[in-house]
Amino acid sequence: MQFDIQNMSCGGCVRSVTKAIQSVDPVAKVTPDLSSRKIVVMSEQSREAFEAALAKAGYPATQHR
Repeated sequence: MQFDIQNMSCGGCVRSVTKAIQSVDPVAKVTPDLSSRKIVVMSEQSREAFEAALAKAGYPATQHR
């Protein structure tokens, strides 16, 4: 899954986004790209669960298939 995180603008944001993703799936593979403000998540969990966790952490996301 790929998500756009428009307000991810620094290393601290990357850590917060990664932590939010891993709160849903601790073994998820998270690949952030700060320059494009996107993250790729490899997991069996639902997109909705990740979107909810990201929104709760203050990083609303747009998911791309």
